[in-house]
Amino acid sequence: MDTRLTAEQDEIRRTLRALLRARCGPAELRAAADTPAGHDPLLWSALADRLGLPGLALPERYGGVGCSVAELALACEETGRALAPSPLLATTVLAAPLILALGTEDQRAELLPRIAAGSLTAALAVHGPALATALALTGADGTYRAGDWRAGGVQARRAGGGWRLYGEAGQVLDGHSARLLLVAAHTGGFARSRTLLFLVRGDAAGLVRARQSALDPTRPQGRVQLRDVRAEVLGAEDADVRPALGAVGDAAAAVLAAEAVGAADRVLERTVEYAGQRTQFGRPIGSFQAVKHRLADVYVEVQAARSAAYFAAWGADRGERAGGLALAQGLRALRRAAGEGIQLHGGIGFTWEHDAHLYFKRAAGDELLFGPVHRLRDRAAEAAGLFTGGEVAV
Repeated sequence: MDTRLTAEQDEIRRTLRALLRARCGPAELRAAADTPAGHDPLLWSALADRLGLPGLALPERYGGVGCSVAELALACEETGRALAPSPLLATTVLAAPLILALGTEDQRAELLPRIAAGSLTAALAVHGPALATALALTGADGTYRAGDWRAGGVQARRAGGGWRLYGEAGQVLDGHSARLLLVAAHTGGFARSRTLLFLVRGDAAGLVRARQSALDPTRPQGRVQLRDVRAEVLGAEDADVRPALGAVGDAAAAVLAAEAVGAADRVLERTVEYAGQRTQFGRPIGSFQAVKHRLADVYVEVQAARSAAYFAAWGADRGERAGGLALAQGLRALRRAAGEGIQLHGGIGFTWEHDAHLYFKRAAGDELLFGPVHRLRDRAAEAAGLFTGGEVAV
């Protein structure tokens, strides 16, 4: 693995950082988070038109840029620094790869160019707090089920030559505003129980959506209710979608790890800057040995998380599944950096007006969505077979 950035990768980082600095400052961030959609459509248009960000990791034949997961992770590291509220995670990181992996050629040709152009946003709807399980981040591949044959989750049935969905999914990233939903639904009853992904248009009859209150206001979520909604199967009806969900989950975890590293790096920068300005006993608090040690520990943890995130992103295209472990490292670094930032900012760090709490909420909110750190590590250890021999490491 070559850790040096290519000229193209460096340009992506530099251009995106400049754009977000100009278009997504603290005031713009809070204003966008308070809108019904939870993001700024003008910023999303700028990211699509100027940088082609929605199609960064999509093949060129579908209107994308043709980059790898590594470039997408670098881009998300910059959006993480700014806590930019956008449909990027739901659309580009989760939904688009599933359409690419499972969709028919007609579905790909219809949907992926519109996603790459930024004109179509999408969301993955999984019932309940089961997104981490569906993406195989906290459970083995093949263990996820969209519901059961009696009730619960989202159910699918044949009707009139097509499919109909009914049920509810909560905590769906951008589920209240996405123009296309990828809904995981249970079908086949008890004897042939299986999970399929269905395409549901945002304006479909019987679809009821509402934004939910979330711990992290920069990561908007919605509740999706399906009341006998017409749907289209994504790909072949006999396909097993769970391996694809697991593969997409690992790549998404690598991207999320890079995003967490960007946020942790930014909050550390702000804390170091403030420690050099705030005075106590006639001298800056940053000159005290104890404060130096605390900030140095955070710096080491952030750099270690960055290394893990870069390796996971590099390996995502090479069959190296290290995304879950990298995400655990990134979330831990972000929580540590944000917690120290709040404390070292003193009284102002605890106020609603300061941005420090937004970074802490990003770490806590991502743990709720994608699995707590200890569960991510436990799954990584299980996948690596660390404890299958009955021996316990000392």
